[in-house]
Amino acid sequence: MEILEQRDNFIHLVLGERHIYILGTAHVSKKSVEEVRALIKEVRPHSVCVELCESRWESIFNQDRWKKMDIVQVIREKKALFVLMQLMLSVFYKKIGERLGVRPGEDMIQAVICAREVGAEVVLADRDVNITLKRVWGHLSFWQKMRLVKEMLFGIFSVGDVEEEDIERLKHGDEFEVMLKEISSAFPGIKEKLIDERDIYLSQKIRQAPGEKVVAVVGRGHIKGITRYISQEREIGDLLTIPPPSRSSRVLKWIIPLLIVGLISYGFFRGGATLSLHSIAIWVMVNGLLSALGVALALGHPLAVGAAFVAAPITSLNPMIAAGWVAGLVQAWVKRPTVMDMERLPEDILSVKGFWSNPISKILLVVAFANIGSSLGTFIAGGWIASAVFSH
Repeated sequence: MEILEQRDNFIHLVLGERHIYILGTAHVSKKSVEEVRALIKEVRPHSVCVELCESRWESIFNQDRWKKMDIVQVIREKKALFVLMQLMLSVFYKKIGERLGVRPGEDMIQAVICAREVGAEVVLADRDVNITLKRVWGHLSFWQKMRLVKEMLFGIFSVGDVEEEDIERLKHGDEFEVMLKEISSAFPGIKEKLIDERDIYLSQKIRQAPGEKVVAVVGRGHIKGITRYISQEREIGDLLTIPPPSRSSRVLKWIIPLLIVGLISYGFFRGGATLSLHSIAIWVMVNGLLSALGVALALGHPLAVGAAFVAAPITSLNPMIAAGWVAGLVQAWVKRPTVMDMERLPEDILSVKGFWSNPISKILLVVAFANIGSSLGTFIAGGWIASAVFSH
């Protein structure tokens, strides 16, 4: 590999007999859009690689995708939290894009348009966002997951005044590197799954792109990694797999319910039926109330609140089902989303009121908050029961 030209956000390298041009962009930047158009018009490549996957392609070029979503199927397939996270990310980018007067992902949109204008093949070079989210999620502890959801949920609605100069500065590396260090410190493992693995994946898709001249349009933060990995052919199959839960986590899912049942049974021998009934009452009230409170915070229907209260003490002892799924299905049954609700979703989620009132996003919030409440209830009630039993 030979590097012919290298600037802050651009690299022109030769790999064998092929010329590869890698342009780093800020995804909500007018200047980046202009740079994309200028480069493709000048180079007239045989293929253009964009930092998009099939899912993100759909989100940008098929604005009506939400109309086809079956919210009940989403809950049954245990995808509610991931759909909620995608909604929150889309809110964040839309808010910044509105302030700067440019659509989120406009750099990628222009890359596709220009590629078609010059007759280049468009290559979707990024890993599927759902795989990335699941690989990130699988490496977080319970408390890290709760913190990540909280920060995303409250952060997206408090985006301050963002100037275009602030976005452009992300291209120069210093601020971006600081941001990645902060993320890595707060959530160990996220940078590896979110950035490093995708650097490898992107580099190999660019390497495999057809033609003698290839233009790749990627986020500025990926340039160093892509340049590091592109000279070597690497296997990327492992990066597309969803690692199964570790043996310890699978065992833990059953150990916690067994411990709770064991504590209640042990309490019977220490204090008789009275202590056992007291422990059961703690379990039902704490677990049920916190899960129901979660649904109430999501402004769920009273029937969904009641469903969470009844389901949580039971589902917390059964790792195969969650209180949020029960509450979410009840919420969906009570107020089934209409086509109009789905059409309004992209606009509704831009405000706190809209996010909490649209039936689709509300169902997702009900699922997430009910599960969070039930999980907290398990820890709190378990500790309370243990204290009551051993102090008797």
